[in-house]
Amino acid sequence: MRLGAIFPQTEIGADPSAVKDFAQAAEGLGYDHILVFDHVLGADQTKRTGWDRPYNKDDMFHEPFVMFGYLGAITEKIEFTTGVLILGQRQTSLVAKQAAEVDVLTGGRLRLGIGIGWNEVEYEALGQSFTNRGRRSEEQIELLRLLWTQESVDFNGKYHKVTNAGINPLPVQRPIPIWLGGG
Repeated sequence: MRLGAIFPQTEIGADPSAVKDFAQAAEGLGYDHILVFDHVLGADQTKRTGWDRPYNKDDMFHEPFVMFGYLGAITEKIEFTTGVLILGQRQTSLVAKQAAEVDVLTGGRLRLGIGIGWNEVEYEALGQSFTNRGRRSEEQIELLRLLWTQESVDFNGKYHKVTNAGINPLPVQRPIPIWLGGG
């Protein structure tokens, strides 16, 4: 059995020493991975009538790839997992590049947990369609795997196009493990 620790983003705050202490304690206790949640924006609940979602503008969420870059430098073996990265609101090639870079810098310690999300506020602000997020995410997974395993990709999907291009560096894990999640 493998056990992970959920990073308490909304509780731990922005103090780098608290972040470091948590990660090093989790590794010292023998946890296999640290899971980090993903939200780019929070709604202003004071200006949205009836907002009853679990997170809002007052809840702090560290950006997962940036967080993992930091955690990778201060730990040695614990793995890193997004739980979940809202894939449909992000640019696929950029996610491929960011994930590959984290995987390289951590020596292959990344697992990419992805989902389609529930927060229309984030999709709107990031310029992505909320209604087709599931279909787009399916195509994104296909493109991610190609970008992580091939030096040059030629892909022409319904939502994405990459013409004879690739990311560099490629990840240590080819492909990076993808976990699907939702709630």
